[in-house]
Amino acid sequence: MLVLPIKKKWFDMICSGEKKEEYRDIKPYYQARFQNHLYPEGDKDMIDIFFRNGYGKSAPSIRCLCALRKGTGKEEWGAEKGKEYYILEIKKIVERIGMKG
Repeated sequence: MLVLPIKKKWFDMICSGEKKEEYRDIKPYYQARFQNHLYPEGDKDMIDIFFRNGYGKSAPSIRCLCALRKGTGKEEWGAEKGKEYYILEIKKIVERIGMKG
């Protein structure tokens, strides 16, 4: 399981089902965390990810099952045009933690 911080705008869009992917830069930091989960075809390995809106332990979080691949993302979901990322494709929101309402 990985815990990744995420900005409120993107967190809310994922919670509502509007945003289906989250992007992370291709850097050694993420390479080390994702190395056992990356497949060229994607979808072969599901990763249990906690997206946390903030850094505190009580920050709202969602636990998602995600598929991992490399590719270019969608600008409306925060990606830069033509830039390659690690793409976490959100397959299912499993749990919501600390959410109001």
